[in-house]
Amino acid sequence: MSVWQRLGQWARQLGRSARATVSPMPEIPAQLWLSTLSAYPFLSALTLQEQSKLRVLSALFLQHKRFHGAHGLQVTDAMALEIAAQACLPLLHWGEPQRAMAWYDDFVGIVVHPGDAVARRKSMDEAGVIHQYDEVLMGEAMDGGPVMLSWQAIGAGRGSHASHHGHGGQPANVVIHEFAHKIDMRNGEADGCPPLPPGFMGSSSARQAREIWQAAWNAAYEAFREQVIIAERFGGQWPWLDEYGATAPAEFFAVACEAFFADHARFAQEFPTLEPLLAALFRPAQD
Repeated sequence: MSVWQRLGQWARQLGRSARATVSPMPEIPAQLWLSTLSAYPFLSALTLQEQSKLRVLSALFLQHKRFHGAHGLQVTDAMALEIAAQACLPLLHWGEPQRAMAWYDDFVGIVVHPGDAVARRKSMDEAGVIHQYDEVLMGEAMDGGPVMLSWQAIGAGRGSHASHHGHGGQPANVVIHEFAHKIDMRNGEADGCPPLPPGFMGSSSARQAREIWQAAWNAAYEAFREQVIIAERFGGQWPWLDEYGATAPAEFFAVACEAFFADHARFAQEFPTLEPLLAALFRPAQD
């Protein structure tokens, strides 16, 4: 039986169980699920109730998405489940699993590269001259299109003392990063402000909610950029958060989401003005 058949079988069984009972018992093999949780401290630290719901979400994800290995890479059951569990973590407190999964309904394909991918880019300078260059990517989320991930980069994010990219002290989590972009894109081009729920942070309108969000994030982004510039140019202390977040507001949001989920306590300490906003977004009181 192929990986697609096995994953589809688990998801179908889980779907039948979820419809039949209030507290479904997922059919993803227990040992495989436990191995996935144990690879990431922030997953194993979830409550049993949260782990159970994440298992349901992961099975639905596997049922509706299609993985493709690039350059001959064979995507195994364990690899697919590892990606699914991390991709679904931001959806954990967004209500009933089927409704929460709708946040990812704009794409089907997930392309997994063995290592970093190289993308050919074009840009135009102020004089109108077009420049072509290669960009090395650990992942990429395309608006309305597939998600690309580097399996090597995913592996670097495992464990409590994962590898880092750049000078930042926050372990990179490419899966959460790219799926944070997908969430950001639900209301248009990725700009660092995802769709906000009604009544967000006590707001009375969508406009006020966005103003509350931007006031906090714009200030934090500018302060973070300044810290990175001082570190780069004058030998100042590098920030804890990955400095890649200083390249654009959308990247700052995605990198912050990595930290929020992977090391929540440290993120709250480093960014006390942003933690309540991400908590209100990803852990709403009505859950």
